[in-house]
Amino acid sequence: MTRTSHDYRSLLAQAGHFLDEATGAVTPPIHLSVTYARDGDYAPISEYFYTRYGNPSFTPVESLLARLDNGAAAMLFASGLAGMAALVELVQSGQHIVAPEVMYFGAQAWIKRIARTRNIGLTLYNQSQPGALEAAIRHGETAMVWVETPVNPTWEVIDIAAAAKAAHQAGAVLTVDSTVAPGVSQRPLDHGADYVFHSSTKYLNGHSDILGGVVVARETNARWYELEEVRRYSGGVMGPFEAWLLLRGMRTLAVRWDAVCANAMAVAEHFRSHPKIERVAYPGLPDDPGHAVAVQQMTGGFGGMLSLLLKGGYEAANTVARSTAMFIPATSLGGVESLIEHRAVVESPDSMTPGNLVRLSCGIEAAADLIADLEQALERV
Repeated sequence: MTRTSHDYRSLLAQAGHFLDEATGAVTPPIHLSVTYARDGDYAPISEYFYTRYGNPSFTPVESLLARLDNGAAAMLFASGLAGMAALVELVQSGQHIVAPEVMYFGAQAWIKRIARTRNIGLTLYNQSQPGALEAAIRHGETAMVWVETPVNPTWEVIDIAAAAKAAHQAGAVLTVDSTVAPGVSQRPLDHGADYVFHSSTKYLNGHSDILGGVVVARETNARWYELEEVRRYSGGVMGPFEAWLLLRGMRTLAVRWDAVCANAMAVAEHFRSHPKIERVAYPGLPDDPGHAVAVQQMTGGFGGMLSLLLKGGYEAANTVARSTAMFIPATSLGGVESLIEHRAVVESPDSMTPGNLVRLSCGIEAAADLIADLEQALERV
């Protein structure tokens, strides 16, 4: 049975339905087999022959992810960092990478390591300074421009279209980490990016029960097939059960996204004038520095991530992060449960994240309960 849809909500809700033609199962089966038999002529019976090259449980998920981001193809990885590392692997010795000063610290740590060990140039630009990205690019030398937007955990917004123009003029590709703004909100490929990257552990899965990553390409060219080769021989492939869980989680992505956006906005608006809060960083607020650009490229909501910068400094932030009851003090983001982190504690010693910053991942609980939980935690400061 063939279904078509022009609305991502229907596309997600129907994901994977009627894929099993043998049984008509509404929920697709999990194909756990690693290897697949050949026929009498020793030819593969189907397109699958070994899971490191592909698996029937990957196909519907990759197809859905490509459609959601309006890309030509998608590729699953064992973790977000596995996908990110594979992309950076495409940069050759003697070339140059441009990346933000503030970004997901694990990804930046890997980029720094690759630059140090493989004779690759690296320039970290100040993501909050206009023109810094363009100034960091070296024409004819820069091979990859990395953008994360909104920036984790300070939530500055980077203009994807402007970054794509600058990268392409220099002969570089633009890769956008859109983990905190999945395709229900932001589609970097529509703004000129060559690749969009997600840690599918986060919003795409939404239940904090898988590790995963995905790369979606604007076109399938020689570089894309090289990326396939990197995944195949590095072994960074997702497991079939994790792929099945990812597909299941994506069926509720649209409704989860609406809920976390509403909760984050409610929290941001409540605490923007709180006497113990120096600033609320959230691009959904009309007076946020990145709001105007966010309105242009985050057309489906501003997400569930925000940060509170406390007037009491490092100790105040640490106290709040240890004093909540509903916000769980844990690493990660994008799940149905709300999480809180004092980022300066969990990042590396050379992190540029402000010490007074508390990062919040709003879940789908009642907004009033989340606000009350943060209020009682602030009373301890």
